[in-house]
Order: sequence, then structure tokens, then C-alpha cells
Amino acid sequence: MSHGTHETIREALFRASRFFEIKGVRSPQFNAEVLLQHVLGIDRTKMLVRFQEPFPEEHRAAFATAVSKRGEGVPLQHLTGEQEFYGRPFYVSGDVLIPRPETELLIERVLQERAAFDAPLIVDIGTGSGAIALTLALEWPEATVVAVDISPAALAMARRNAERLGVADRVEFLQGDLVAPILERGLRPQIVVSNPPYIPTADCEELDVEVRDHEPRLALDGGDDGLYPYRVICRELPKLWPVDGPAMVAYEVGIHQDQDVEAMISAELTSGETGIVPDWQGIGRVIWGRRGE
Repeated sequence: MSHGTHETIREALFRASRFFEIKGVRSPQFNAEVLLQHVLGIDRTKMLVRFQEPFPEEHRAAFATAVSKRGEGVPLQHLTGEQEFYGRPFYVSGDVLIPRPETELLIERVLQERAAFDAPLIVDIGTGSGAIALTLALEWPEATVVAVDISPAALAMARRNAERLGVADRVEFLQGDLVAPILERGLRPQIVVSNPPYIPTADCEELDVEVRDHEPRLALDGGDDGLYPYRVICRELPKLWPVDGPAMVAYEVGIHQDQDVEAMISAELTSGETGIVPDWQGIGRVIWGRRGE
């Protein structure tokens, strides 16, 4: 990517956008704008106002590097270091799955149950960046939240996010595999939530380069059929939930997994109800179950 030394901000933006187009990056202009704003430390309004100004010499190398990495498939969020979720900024890195918009449906489904629970203990299994656990802590101040992850690096990132969002005193972080640390501590959460790894092992190789090569395999690979984590958690629900009173489980699942996971929840319920919430593409995305009184 050669350029004249007196390139304006607008020209630099246009050049980056063209480069992304050639490289097949989705939303080339959006990507170019976000990286430019990140490197220059300005917002979109400032960028537009300064369009005709020369591109600052001292930021040229950083912008070129960011643009070239993005062209190679490094996720935009890894280059800026953050992703917004439920209207709040979360730090992200290659150690955690980048929070996805459809996971907000899981938050909404759980929050619909607020009237049924007093001050519940909520456990988030496979917390990653902490997006689910910390959002629930912020949206449901009476709740106590425990976040579990097998990856110490992910937990470190979730802790940073808890500090940043001001809920570090209300969320406890436990390291371990799925339900193991909860059972070891004898915790009895009324609400169990999880967006676990759900991609079948064989499909992990078929994922987009951005996901396959840059997001943690640990957060993607759900075993042979992608359902391993749900089996483990569902099987232990009777031991996880309190002996009586209201109890709920809510999962995010992958494509074609909704009915299998709903059946797993039903198998553990003597009474109560289950449901499937579709995302905006019509894929059954959030599967929930509530124990009958």
C-alpha cells in the first residue's frame, strides 16, 4: 500500500476501504472507519470534520499495520481491543470469544424472569469476556453472580471487565471445567446460564478464517456433535439447583441444536416448562427451562 506523504484523512480512509474490498473483508468502509478512529483516538464526528486534513505522520505506521492485519483476517475487535455488548464496552482479545449480538437474547430471556426470583444466585458457565455474567449483574442488582471458566486467561479478561464496569465486588470468578467448580463449592444457583462451546469438532476447520485462526478453539469446540457441554450441565441440574423454589436454566445454542437441547432440559424436569427463542435469522438460539413449583 504505497501512498503520497500528503495524503488526507479522507484519502487514507478511502485507500484502506479499497484494500479491504480487494481482500474480501465484509463491510470494508465500516472497518476502515473504525480502525482509523481507533488509531487516531477520535470519534466519527471528529473524523468527518477533519476529513480534508493531512493524515498525521506519527500515526501512519500504526494505521498501515492495523489495516494490513485486518486484511489478513485478524478480527476488528482484536485490533481495537474491545466490543460493545448490551450497550457497554468489553475488553476482548484472542483469549476470549468476541461477544455476539445474538447473546443479548439470552440476557433478555433471563431478565424476563425477574418477578419470579428474589435475590437469586446466578452462575454463568464458560464466561469468557464476562459479557453474560457482568451484564446480568448490572441489569439485576439484587442478584449474586458467579462466573466460571476453564481458561485462566479468559478469567483475567473477565475480571478486567468487571473492574471496568464497576461490578468486581458482586461477581465471583471460579476456574474450572463447566459445572465442576460449582459442585465442589456446594453452590446451589437458582439460575444457570451458559453460552458454551457448541461447534462440532469437525466443523471447527470449516469456520471463517477470522474465527478459526483468531478465536480460542477452547471456546468453539463442543465435541463430536457440539452438544457435549449441554449434556454435562443438564445432567447435573438436579444437583446444581436448590432443593426447592424457583429454578431456571438458559443456554445459547448453535444451528440445528435447539430441539436436542430442549429435550435434554425436559428430561431433568419433573414439572415446569421449556422454550426456544429464535434469533432474527429464525435460528432457535436461546433454549430455556423453568422448574415447576
